[in-house]
Amino acid sequence: MAPLHAPIASLKGVKENEARLIAKAADGSRVLDLLLHLPERYLTRQRVERPSQALPDSEVLIPVVIASHKPGRSSQGRSFVRVRCDAGGEPVTAIMMNWQKAWAEKALPVGATRWFAGTLKEETDDWVIMNPQVSAKEDGIPQVQPVWPLTGALGLPQVTRAMGAALAVLPDLPEWQDAPLLRREGWPGFVPALRCIQAPESEPGEAPRRRLAYDELLSGQVALGLVRRRSRERPGRPLSGDGTLRARALTAFGHDPTPAQHQAIAEIDADLAAPLRMLRLLQGDVGSGKTLVAAMAMLRAAEAGAQAALMAPTELLARQHLRTFLPLCLAAGVEVALLTGSVKGRERKRVLNGLQDGTIPLVLGTHALFQDGVAFQDLGLAVVDEQHRFGVAQRLMLAEKGDAVDMLVMTATPIPRTLLLTQWGEMAVSRLAGKPPGRQPIATRVVSQDRLPEIIDRLGEAIGRGERAYWVVRAISGSERDDSVAAEDRFAELSARFPGKVGIAHGLQDIAVREASLADFAAGRTTVLVATTVIEVGVDVPEATIMLIEQAERFGLAALHQLRGRVGRGSKPSSCLLVHSPGLTYGEKQRLMVLRDSDDGFVIAEEDLRARGGGDALSMRQAGMPGARLLDPREDPEAYARLVDIAHDDAEVLLGRDPALVTPRGQATRLLLDIFGHDLSMAPLDAG
Repeated sequence: MAPLHAPIASLKGVKENEARLIAKAADGSRVLDLLLHLPERYLTRQRVERPSQALPDSEVLIPVVIASHKPGRSSQGRSFVRVRCDAGGEPVTAIMMNWQKAWAEKALPVGATRWFAGTLKEETDDWVIMNPQVSAKEDGIPQVQPVWPLTGALGLPQVTRAMGAALAVLPDLPEWQDAPLLRREGWPGFVPALRCIQAPESEPGEAPRRRLAYDELLSGQVALGLVRRRSRERPGRPLSGDGTLRARALTAFGHDPTPAQHQAIAEIDADLAAPLRMLRLLQGDVGSGKTLVAAMAMLRAAEAGAQAALMAPTELLARQHLRTFLPLCLAAGVEVALLTGSVKGRERKRVLNGLQDGTIPLVLGTHALFQDGVAFQDLGLAVVDEQHRFGVAQRLMLAEKGDAVDMLVMTATPIPRTLLLTQWGEMAVSRLAGKPPGRQPIATRVVSQDRLPEIIDRLGEAIGRGERAYWVVRAISGSERDDSVAAEDRFAELSARFPGKVGIAHGLQDIAVREASLADFAAGRTTVLVATTVIEVGVDVPEATIMLIEQAERFGLAALHQLRGRVGRGSKPSSCLLVHSPGLTYGEKQRLMVLRDSDDGFVIAEEDLRARGGGDALSMRQAGMPGARLLDPREDPEAYARLVDIAHDDAEVLLGRDPALVTPRGQATRLLLDIFGHDLSMAPLDAG
């Protein structure tokens, strides 16, 4: 692998400045990065002996004999050289922009034969070719030209030359793919596939690129499988309880859990009772009841004599969880505490002491939970809510506060099967389908910002009927560089229209100010809340029936769905208005139509996944598609999903037979992992 990990600048004939440009275009400075920099299209040149044989405006490869040079200057002041040539008895003129006559006479001496590549244009009594690619040899210019993504002053000739040098040092590699799979799909080997794509004799079909795309996906699945196996096989401890605390809490809850909640609780119970460490993802749509499931799991830990912690990404969400937990824990006779950055002084000291001596069995908080000054007597279960808002390292830091800690991570953003297989691999998954009883349907409409005066009039009528509304915008204050509607501006405008009835909440407010604004809205002292996405999670006002999202096309679908879930929580019908900017593009309109036509979070998540990607569990990347460098799922979602399924199953079989990767195929797979940057020594992702 050493030649592939060498710098691009080490390749024969590649200059330092060219190597820097190529590295920027290829997103990496190694020879391997260049080889995996795939063309975006191919240009097929017509081989002709004289210009009259060429198709109109076609790319040609033509031999010429140099006749004369004449310098000139364009109307913009740029120098050029007019090179007169003969091609099979017909005149051809090459216009070499930014050339000097001395250069032309040296590179294109009179009487010499050269090969030109470019587009021929017929003019009066002449044929003209602008800035042709030039070679002294017939095979110096490819007849089928890969067109790679370029950057700055980088041109195709430099990349073509560098790619040829890279292919020359490409070693033969053992086959890591299953032979029956290769035969079934008609795929070439890895090295032949690269050669076919990067230096083709004819335009390659789909098979070579699909082969490489599958290599990338398989490498990710094998890496995830290795990491999950290490995590799953690490010893844990059983957390068994008699159910008394949970029974009391459910009595206070007031009604039975849904069948989906019962199922999730049973799955988590089985994990907690096992001698291996739990690593489970609890996913569910907005309002599906994840908090109750988390509370039951944490009370199970308390019944077993251990402690449990729930970490949320914002204080707002942590406090909402506390409001849900307090009546349940009060009925169960279990103390639950809050630990966030704003908990200070005597109360902070009390909580820290209670966690250290074990008198506080349950704690809810934010990043403050994994700070150095926080110590638990016996942390047995860690719950992370809205897990995608935390880095892997942050989730690990909470798990490290105890010994053999079971881990439950939760997300309110539904995860499609494709992303589950790609990003979560071996992680156990519990899915909460549907919503608890009593949730109201939400009528969603898409309207233009041009109708804002009419919308505000309708809002006034709704306020007159005693309804409450959220008005969500993206920005906090105005900016010359961003035309996003600002919360402060909209708040001022609506306050003038509805004096004393409008509040505001955004991320730059002091937490006490924001909490007071939310409390006023929840109590009905204000009836319109202008806010940014700080209300996306952690806000529960059953009386709110209207959600208006301005410039909705600038939000991700998952965020829009989360925001919509802030209404429909009471007994009255609710509505969501997606207000878009004028001049909506077709793609933006289609995205909003998905939300208008569906309240199924999994359907919406699939669309959001295609549009934006979901990040990569094996890196710090929180956006973009895992394993999508060589196949963009947004261009071919069916092919991508199919390859993910095959790769997932293939990795399962491979690791089941050879978990240490020591067989010939296993050893070859180690090379595959190296090619796509997966380090076998990586630490286990105990936090998911």
